[in-house]
Amino acid sequence: MPCGPINDLSQVFADPQVRHRGMQVSAPHPLAGEVPMVASPMKLSATPIRHDRPPPLLGEHTSEVLHKLLGFDAARIAGLRTRQVL
Repeated sequence: MPCGPINDLSQVFADPQVRHRGMQVSAPHPLAGEVPMVASPMKLSATPIRHDRPPPLLGEHTSEVLHKLLGFDAARIAGLRTRQVL
C-alpha cells in the first residue's frame, strides 16, 4: 500500500523539488493584485510556457469568442446583453 505525508499548500511549495522546478509563479490580477498560481509541469526549452496572465475575469472574453469563433456581429452580441443572456 503506497503511503506518504499529506502536505498543506505551504509545505508543498516549500518542497525543494517543487522550488527547483519553479512550480509556483504569480501574475498581476486586475482585482486581486498579485495572484499565485501553479506553473505548468511541462518545461519546454525551445518554446517555454508563459505564465504572465492571470485567470480571466468572469465573461472577460465572451464578446471575443462570440465574434471570432461563432461569427456574431456587434449588434447580435449587444442584443444578447440587452436580453441578459450574457
